Amino acid sequence: MTPVAGSDFARLFGKNLRHHRKAADLSQEELSFRASLHRTAVGQLERGERVARADTLVKLAGALDIPAGTLLEGIAWRPPQPQVGSFESSSYPKTTP
Repeated sequence: MTPVAGSDFARLFGKNLRHHRKAADLSQEELSFRASLHRTAVGQLERGERVARADTLVKLAGALDIPAGTLLEGIAWRPPQPQVGSFESSSYPKTTP
């Protein structure tokens, strides 16, 4: 899986949403009505201009009659790899006894 930036997440989600909307043979307007969303919100999501909140994701999936996870297919989070710590020395002013 290829790492993606945050803006790429919105674009990939939008691509998935558009694919499933078209597969359901729905217009953006019909999907927005079924999901209780404004029509412009669906367009913004499909263009990757905004990211869906969790409740919006569930509404869209319900309106498309698909599991919510389906809209996230091909998108995953990979946590950063932990780094091994090490000691470093620093130069402190030396004091004389």
